[in-house]
Amino acid sequence: MVKRIFFNSQGRLKILPWGFHLVEDLVPLYQMANDLKRNQLSLEAKKRLKWMDYYQKTKNVSLTCRHFGISRQLFYYWLKRYNPYNLSSLEDRDRAPRKRRQREITPEQERRVIELRKKYLRYGKEKLSLIYFNLFGEKISCWKIQKVIEKYKLYYHPQKTAKIVKKRKRALKKKRITELKKKNKTGFLVCLDVIVIYWNDLKRYIFTAIDRYSKLALAFMYKTKSSLSAKDFLLKLNYLFDGKIVNVQHDNDSCFEKEFKRTCQQLGINQYYNRPKTPKDNSVNERFNRILKEEFLALGNFHPEPEVFNLKLGNWLEEFNFRRPNQALGYKTPIEFAFGYPNVSKMYSSYTAF
Repeated sequence: MVKRIFFNSQGRLKILPWGFHLVEDLVPLYQMANDLKRNQLSLEAKKRLKWMDYYQKTKNVSLTCRHFGISRQLFYYWLKRYNPYNLSSLEDRDRAPRKRRQREITPEQERRVIELRKKYLRYGKEKLSLIYFNLFGEKISCWKIQKVIEKYKLYYHPQKTAKIVKKRKRALKKKRITELKKKNKTGFLVCLDVIVIYWNDLKRYIFTAIDRYSKLALAFMYKTKSSLSAKDFLLKLNYLFDGKIVNVQHDNDSCFEKEFKRTCQQLGINQYYNRPKTPKDNSVNERFNRILKEEFLALGNFHPEPEVFNLKLGNWLEEFNFRRPNQALGYKTPIEFAFGYPNVSKMYSSYTAF
């Protein structure tokens, strides 16, 4: 049994068969703390830590830089900052300025702007700026007036304005289709849209989708334009493309949120939004919608019951995908263009019938 040496409260030496050992107990604790710190690091810091670990093994800067594909200047920068007892030294530092610009508006100016805004609640900041100059003989920028209005929420419809602000913030997070670098590959980008049909005080919604590259298409009618309907259509679409959809493109309609967004995340599909009021962003689907209206709906094939209508629509989709030559594809059919040969198994026609 290992005996460990301690000193009691009176300073006398005491030997016990248990207790704390400097090497056997402290070192494992240090290793546990170090492992915990490693797990708390960001991805970039973990990557830099691999550089340092590799360098400690090889003791060769050139070999380390070649192995990780980095410059010597970058490696020496992080080596200088690296502290093995403080792994957070490999984290990026905050680059925000310590002293930030403050708004140059005096309390007196702020009080005057508040009074003017309350008196002329429907006036804009440009008008208030002119009135301020006429009353007090000094110029004040529209920007300062705008910031005072935002600070004290001096809006005519506060709730409506709050919704608009929230909507704008949400729109900034959306990935626009202009950000995507398109590839000529089936399933890489599938374009979606919704056609609204008005019939005898009824509304029906036809969800449409077409592959941007191969023009392989799908459509299905629903009684409601909800995110659940969009989710159901996405699952059918994913089945048609055998789970190989990479990106989908659509407008900013609410049906492509909530359940639809959640299903996209589960299937690993990226969402890209059209720019507001820019139908040319989704020109491929707009063209398919026009074909569906002219070659199917205009010929009297509409029926208000989805069960009846979708059977007819499935037969027309089989014609569109298998037998209708497409000018954009060099007069090949979408199936022939997508898979390289015309005699594809007719099982694909059952995919579009549902």
